Amino acid sequence: MIKRKKLGQHFLNSKLIAKKIISEAKITPNDIVLEVGTGLGVLTPLLCENAKKVFSIEIDEDLFQEAKKKFSKIHNLSLNFGDGLTTKEQFTIFVSNLPYSKSKEAIEWLATIPFSHGIIMVQKEFAEKLLAKSSKNRKAISIIATQSFEITTVSKVGKNNFSPPPKIDSVILKIIKKNNLSKNLIQTINKIFSYRRKTVKNILKQFNKESLIDKRVDDLSGDEIINLANKILEK
Repeated sequence: MIKRKKLGQHFLNSKLIAKKIISEAKITPNDIVLEVGTGLGVLTPLLCENAKKVFSIEIDEDLFQEAKKKFSKIHNLSLNFGDGLTTKEQFTIFVSNLPYSKSKEAIEWLATIPFSHGIIMVQKEFAEKLLAKSSKNRKAISIIATQSFEITTVSKVGKNNFSPPPKIDSVILKIIKKNNLSKNLIQTINKIFSYRRKTVKNILKQFNKESLIDKRVDDLSGDEIINLANKILEK
């Protein structure tokens, strides 16, 4: 249990919410689903009901071995041990209850991958970052997410629906892919936000480029931040 706590794992124990996630995922017989975090397997067999193929990946070896015993007879399920955010499998739908410690990494990774849509469950605080409208509340991940996805809130999920309960409530989000971003662009957006108190002119100086713009990052629109990142990346 110490190991699992270290991984930030809180397992969904509500069948009602599991069915809600499956319903929102809108899986068809043509879809290949990637589930990152098999966990106790509350979603896994439900994902397999309509999908062409499900890849479910679990980083905890005990949970992986348990899932192999429970789900060995499901013909369209491929269970894998390891970090799901490094998989090379192609998929159309992404489903995951993302641990808080992995949420930013997951969104950045998904921004680089071509797929149709996904249903993710994240802690409320992280959902607020992804959906932030105010420039003061925006983080680099807010810009990356809104540039790459159309994001809608499906429903809120109370902490008592997990075992062990986390300290904060969660939110189910639907993400629909709009644009693939390069790793370089994502890294550059993160760098820009590390200089968010500087003006555009002074930020560009860090990269040996020139500008007369005196606006700070908080005064820029999302598109202007993307344009700034692309300017930094120009050879």
